[in-house]
Amino acid sequence: MKLLLDFLPILLFFGTFKFAEGNKDAAATFASDHFGALVSGGVVGQGEAPVLLATLVVIAATLAQVAVTLLRGKKVDMMLWVSFALVTVLGGATVWFHNETFIKWKPSVLYWVMGLSFWVSQAFFRKNLLQVLIGEQLELPAAVWQRLNFAWIAFFAMMGLLNIYVAYSFPTDIWVNFKLFGGIGLMLVFTIAQGLYIGRHVKPEAEAGGPTR
Repeated sequence: MKLLLDFLPILLFFGTFKFAEGNKDAAATFASDHFGALVSGGVVGQGEAPVLLATLVVIAATLAQVAVTLLRGKKVDMMLWVSFALVTVLGGATVWFHNETFIKWKPSVLYWVMGLSFWVSQAFFRKNLLQVLIGEQLELPAAVWQRLNFAWIAFFAMMGLLNIYVAYSFPTDIWVNFKLFGGIGLMLVFTIAQGLYIGRHVKPEAEAGGPTR
């Protein structure tokens, strides 16, 4: 359930963009009639309507994530707050200025913020964030935790750069496909690779818990 909630904004962005792209005339009319006040000049063109509507949907979906979490009496993760702030500011700029560049930068900035938080915690506070997050479920040597932490830092840095490369090198519809399938696919591959690496270093239960009788 949580996994679906985490990916819901991306899925809604993708679905809204694809639907609006296939109905650009109607999408432009709908956007101008209902959201013209949010756009500089008050009129949305056919070429910009798909990404503008998708951006509005992702802002609303991220707000809903925060609201649902709070209504359930749970703490909102820091990264969700960061994501909400970024999508509101950069998404709002995309809508107002009719410029998709702002929202295209959002994934990269979020990746880099996450990577930076992992690095700062390790470098300045001697705290391994990955170990803090999942250390209760796994018992690993300190050197392994450090390698895993830096692997995530490198992954986030690479994903941020890759997103920018795709955003500036390919049409928007290709970037939207990459945002969903490329981003989630690479994350899945990386997570599986880390799982295989961790499996080589996890202590057997009997060894970790001592001899059993």
